[in-house]
Amino acid sequence: MKGTLQSHKVTKIDKKQRNNSIFPFDNHSALVPSWLKKIVTCLLFSSFFLQTNLFAQTHKIKIACIGNSITYGYTLPDPATQSYPALLQKKMGDGYEVRNFGHSGATLMRKGYNPYYKTKEFAEALAFKPNEVIICLGVNDTDPRTWPNYKDDFIPDYNWLIDTLRSVNPKMKIYVCSLMPVFTAHPRFMSSTFTWYWEAQKKIRQVVKINHTGFIDLYAYFFNRPNLITDQWTLHPNVLGAERMCNVIYKNITGNFGGLKVADIFTNNMVLQRNKPIHVWGIANAETIVKVSFGHKADTATTLSDGQWEVTFPAMPASAEPVTMSIDNEGKEIKFKNMLVGDVWLCSGQSNMYYFISEAKGGKEVAEKADSNENIRLFKYVPFAETNDTPWDSLDLAKANDLDFFHGTWKLNNEAAVDEFSAVGYWFGKKIQQEEKVPIGLIELAVGGSPLISWLDRITLEKDPLFEPALYGWRHSDYLMAWCRERADLNLKYAQSPFQRYAYEPCFNFEAGVAKITNFPIKGVIWYQGESDADNPELYSRLFPVFVKDWRSRWGYDFPFYYVQLPSIMRPSWNHFRNMQRKLLSVVPNSGMVVTSDLGDPTNVHYPNKKPVGLRMADLVLHDTYGRKNIVPSGPLVTDAVKEGNKIEISFLHSKGLKTSDDKPLIGFKILNEKGYFVPVIAEIREDKVFVHIPEGETVKEVVYGWNAFTRANLVNGADLPASTFKIKVKK
Repeated sequence: MKGTLQSHKVTKIDKKQRNNSIFPFDNHSALVPSWLKKIVTCLLFSSFFLQTNLFAQTHKIKIACIGNSITYGYTLPDPATQSYPALLQKKMGDGYEVRNFGHSGATLMRKGYNPYYKTKEFAEALAFKPNEVIICLGVNDTDPRTWPNYKDDFIPDYNWLIDTLRSVNPKMKIYVCSLMPVFTAHPRFMSSTFTWYWEAQKKIRQVVKINHTGFIDLYAYFFNRPNLITDQWTLHPNVLGAERMCNVIYKNITGNFGGLKVADIFTNNMVLQRNKPIHVWGIANAETIVKVSFGHKADTATTLSDGQWEVTFPAMPASAEPVTMSIDNEGKEIKFKNMLVGDVWLCSGQSNMYYFISEAKGGKEVAEKADSNENIRLFKYVPFAETNDTPWDSLDLAKANDLDFFHGTWKLNNEAAVDEFSAVGYWFGKKIQQEEKVPIGLIELAVGGSPLISWLDRITLEKDPLFEPALYGWRHSDYLMAWCRERADLNLKYAQSPFQRYAYEPCFNFEAGVAKITNFPIKGVIWYQGESDADNPELYSRLFPVFVKDWRSRWGYDFPFYYVQLPSIMRPSWNHFRNMQRKLLSVVPNSGMVVTSDLGDPTNVHYPNKKPVGLRMADLVLHDTYGRKNIVPSGPLVTDAVKEGNKIEISFLHSKGLKTSDDKPLIGFKILNEKGYFVPVIAEIREDKVFVHIPEGETVKEVVYGWNAFTRANLVNGADLPASTFKIKVKK
């Protein structure tokens, strides 16, 4: 049958014989069709005479770009000038000859539906006798026509391809590329592509190790850039994508990464996390030495082929003694001064975490009294564009597309820095520092209006069948609240592409911000977010545990995670959302929740009284993380509701001194009867429990407290901390 491949027996080849072969197929004749040998033989003789005439004139380094449609430049307006090999030729200069041997639809595997080894491009590449080869093959092998049947051949066939290439030039330098990403719009992404794709990626790493080739991780440079791969198959780079692909390959084959750079979290005045290994990392030119001196310690690292370097120092105890760090590479020195060691807390979420202390009640006075000698340091990641009700300009849009969206520096505890810092975060950190007497570093990374899904890693969502659909067409998706989509439409009014990146887009805030600091140890996270998800508490309840697990896995340890329960406001779903947040305490380990229902405003989501939020968060953290058992960590949290005769006995955690906040009778309790009606009831406090009186003739299903979007229900404990609103089933 036309197109059917015959089975091939691979014979053992003497390495010396193979490398000294005159023609590329002499040692593989059983593996190669006769028609291909004839083509290559003709091309070789033609090439020989041509090269003999030209040798005296020039001797260029020849680079062969082998691959499929991605290499060829399929979907580009003019592949001859816009494909990555064409761009690479311009970048490498006259001393190089770069040729494009890409063949659209080609498979690596020889039994695949369109094997590369049968193409004229392969024959021409062999006849070219390149000095360097860049191989980008494998994505088409994940097709159902190939992978299920022949995946065991992937590594042997890749080995064969490399052996065959080396047979024409034993000194050839070969770079094997990882697969470019396939994004979720692909029609069979979840049914097969995702699983098979990652199997192929793993096998490619094995091929590199087996054959001692170079490796270019294209996936690492493109997985977070869906705006660069916008064709309907979600496979092929667009014009900007081809430029990026060229630049990535250029850097990897030349080793020129632009010299020494350090991760942007490192600046003067920073705080490093105590009792955790200290990681220092960045980029420099390949295979160069980076020396890091820190206090009385020093260590070196040799940069990898991809320019990455990292030096790790042993964990240190807290110290308020300023230390200097210097980093040297190829005659360039970067120095950071006035560094302390203490506890670093990440303050993240949306607008109520972003809320400036200068705008908060009593905040301006606090900022004016800020003392630079106090051991608090602040790092605020400032978004390049605000998500307010104004369209973004072209520079805003470009910054978002490039994920160059946040910038910041560590600052001393002075008025200017405190003014614009998170009110919740600052009041929290100030009390922790006062109580613990160690340097405190606060990193603020918050975006007004941002939904939870924008804070997760892409691959975490891709592998989850419930959330994977959110990644494509998010501007028309119910995974985001209507308000978020409307604000995106306004901010992106002048965007030229439907693939424009944006702060509310799934994964954006992780990719543009969080991903850059996951190698930087922290003590824990305080989180204030949910307003932009409150319309769908059921979905949030499933995403939030995935989110916390995702962040912890990226840092590599289970740091404590504390969050703020939404306050009261006249928005219909907020009582349901608060109850869901309360239930998350039993789902997410090593977590805690601050109750704020008594602080909210009926119409203003940005209530100004942020000091109690920060102080309550500090008390919770001091109790749970720092072991201050003398501090009451929370208001009453319901644990049980049991029917006893005509009463319901309700028990709580943190119930010592149970009382009302205004010394008036309890308000806010209702029962849900069997007909679905909420019935107000009389409730009273006895022995740190609440007893609800059941009206005569009523059958009780559930009991609720503060079950309104906006509530002033008045149950508190002896520390004057409010009880969480709740809805709970009644046991009989």
